[in-house]
This record gives sequence, C-alpha cells and structure tokens, in this order.
Amino acid sequence: MSRLTLMLVVLLGAAFGAAGMWLAERAAPGDLGSSDKARIERVVHDYLLANPEVIPQAMQRLQERESGRAVAASRSRVETPYRGAVMGNPQGDVTLVEFFDYNCGYCRASLPTIEQLVKSDPKLRVVFRELPILAEESRDAARASLAAAAQGRFAAFHEALYAAGPVSAQSIAAVARQTGVDLSKIPDDADTEIAGNLGLAAKLGVSGTPAWVVGDRVLSGALPLDRLQEAIAETRAARN
Repeated sequence: MSRLTLMLVVLLGAAFGAAGMWLAERAAPGDLGSSDKARIERVVHDYLLANPEVIPQAMQRLQERESGRAVAASRSRVETPYRGAVMGNPQGDVTLVEFFDYNCGYCRASLPTIEQLVKSDPKLRVVFRELPILAEESRDAARASLAAAAQGRFAAFHEALYAAGPVSAQSIAAVARQTGVDLSKIPDDADTEIAGNLGLAAKLGVSGTPAWVVGDRVLSGALPLDRLQEAIAETRAARN
C-alpha cells in the first residue's frame, strides 16, 4: 500500500475506534495478507467517497511531517544567520526564520508584524534568509542586503529598502547611501549564500515568500501576529 493510503488508514483508525486502530496497527509492509489488504482498501475507498475532505487534510499532514524532518535535518543551516542578518535577541530561546524577497509585497506587509514580535518577546531571535525569486532586481537587492549585514547595518537597510517602494538599481543605491552601506563591498560569498538559500528552500518545500520556519514547522504567507505568536509559543513549550 502507498504511504498516503497508510496514513489514511491511521486517520480511519481514529474515526472507527478500536476496529480501525486494529487495521492501522497491522498496516505495515509484510504484515498484511491479501484479504486484509482488500478489506482495508474497501474501508478506505468507502470512507473517502463519503468524506472527500479527508484527502487534502491528510496531504497537508504528510507535507507538514516531511517538512519537519527536512527542518530537523538542516536546523543549523536554517537557523544560523548570515553574519548580521538577524533581529531580536541573538541568544533567544526560539528562532523564527523568514525567507523573503524585497519585491514581495507580502514580505513588506509582514515587517511590522516582525517588529511587534521582537518588541513583545525579548527571548525571540529572528533570522532573515534572502530568497530572491521574483525579479532580477530581487537578486541585486539581496546582494546589497548581504553587504549591509556584513557591515552591521542589516536592520536599517532592510527597513529602509522596504519603505522605498518598488526595488530598482536607483532605490537600492539611494537606500545604501541613506543607511551608510558601501555597495562596492559586496561580500565574496554573497552569491554562494543566495544559491544556498535557494537550495535550502527547495529542500524544505518553500516555493514562495514570505515563508517561515519555527521549530520543526514551515509556514507560508503573510501570517497574522497571533498565528506567528502561537507557533512560537508552541515551539517554546515543546522545548521546555
């Protein structure tokens, strides 16, 4: 049986009580006879026809589980900031990671939320990962942002570039002058960092911005403050 079918059997176990759990416990390679398989497949078939909403729920659960494994396997890479690309408490007990693009309106809209999180949670560390996927100017902005991080001016540059509106060579240069960032000193490893972030995003199943990693969870979109606070609190509680 496929992994998805086995997962659905487990869900059915919860729905059907002891009988369903008996089926779920036996759903392992090599443990099922042909008659058992036929009965399980019939139960799954009939249940899914009556409750088709189970399928997207199960797929979401499977995706969350696989994302969690990917995060756990790459935690150090995910949570270690590029030099100064971090806000909040550098020694915080929970790290929130944002994959972002300077051309992403939803990322821009999320900046006040991040500022509120940092202000309200003194134990939170926020790590920013450049993910320039929306336009050629996004990569130029990402390289400039990494220069700002290397020069200890990430937060000022980050906030000012979002405030400047659509990203262009002119806006990048203007914001760099405004925040004291020397664009002639783009770090030698800037392109390597960006390529690494793109590969990491693919590994975690991140395909758009903003995307968030907290604990073993990958979340997508411009999430409200309370949703991120909930995820942070759950991560903190799981570690205590």
